[in-house]
Amino acid sequence: MRPGYQRLVFRLQCWILRENGQDLVEYALVLGVVAGVITASNHAVANTISTVFSNLATQFSATV
Repeated sequence: MRPGYQRLVFRLQCWILRENGQDLVEYALVLGVVAGVITASNHAVANTISTVFSNLATQFSATV
């Protein structure tokens, strides 16, 4: 093999075996899971708040 080709193959192997971007992908996955959980819980929280305000409105209208 030619020396320049060996150096290119070595650089490609080093580039493929690097793990620098692995942490970024893991953080992105965790962020996606957290965003999904927050989105799913927002619906339940919104329903609870709506129920509380409806109950308050019913109680206020009953006393007036």
